[in-house]
Amino acid sequence: MSGGVDSSVAAALLHRDGHHVVGVTMRLWGGESDTGCCSVADVDDARRVAQQLDIDHLVFNFTEDFGSGVVDPYVGAHAVGVTPNPCIECNRTVKFARLAERADVLGFDAVATGHHARIEVVGGRRRLVRGADRAKDQSYVVHMLSQRSLARTLFPVGRFDKAAVRAMAAELGLRTAAKPDSQDVCFITSTGGRREFLGRRLPFHPADVVDTAGRRLGGVDAVELVTVGQRKGLGLPGGGPKRFVLDVDRPGATVVVGAEADLLRDEVAARDVTWVDDDPISGEVLVQCSAHGAPAPATVTPTEDGVTVRWHEPQRRIAPGQSVVLYDRTDSFVLGGGYAV
Repeated sequence: MSGGVDSSVAAALLHRDGHHVVGVTMRLWGGESDTGCCSVADVDDARRVAQQLDIDHLVFNFTEDFGSGVVDPYVGAHAVGVTPNPCIECNRTVKFARLAERADVLGFDAVATGHHARIEVVGGRRRLVRGADRAKDQSYVVHMLSQRSLARTLFPVGRFDKAAVRAMAAELGLRTAAKPDSQDVCFITSTGGRREFLGRRLPFHPADVVDTAGRRLGGVDAVELVTVGQRKGLGLPGGGPKRFVLDVDRPGATVVVGAEADLLRDEVAARDVTWVDDDPISGEVLVQCSAHGAPAPATVTPTEDGVTVRWHEPQRRIAPGQSVVLYDRTDSFVLGGGYAV
């Protein structure tokens, strides 16, 4: 229970259905926080909802796991010019790994969350299906779940749209019924932002901004904060054509920019691929490369260290480190996913 409306209603639905429900809030980030789902107020909201539902509430301190599995890789990725996705790593290493281990030790049968996704059983195998509310679908951020993980996971709100979830919360009188959704990385404050957070943890280095012919156009004071596809904050004079980051050469202290059309690529390679049904697949798929991005048709081919995704029509370059998630051709369920190279 993160203190939001989705996990509150997930707990309420399971309790209504007669399950023995224990609310668990994970204490993940021990530093300053005014966004996301790690504030003291969020823990208090979760506790009070548990009281309203008359269920036990526990707080698990996973700050060390969060630091080593999410925060440290986030900082390390920026240091080498890679664009991280900390919310996915939190799901991978903490919510569906560390928490599941604790649940097993304590004798619980399953872990339920408020994610907008669904799990269906077909032919004895589990599918990770998009949430009923496509605008809120979160299957992308839980794409790493295996058959074993899916067997002990429940997504109670995945079959409802967000309006229905809020209506149920209001009907039950839950204090989180009208609480806004969490949108930001929980350990990045709204006041200091990414620059302040990273500036306390790694040195920033200046870099030249050049065009595709190598001509210097300007410079940035922190190449670690630049990502592929970025348009603003490059220190370039106004009035000219729009320029986008095409490549970030951290060791060479160079940022290459060009027109939006220069971002188009025919393929993307992905590494560290996990498969929902365990075995690699090949052939025609739909591919999504951001949490709310539009899936695009492609042909996927397994390789020695991952997959190659060949777009049917050129797509904007995917920043290295971002998750490349594969869906079936009907765009209904997740096949697997990995990191863009």
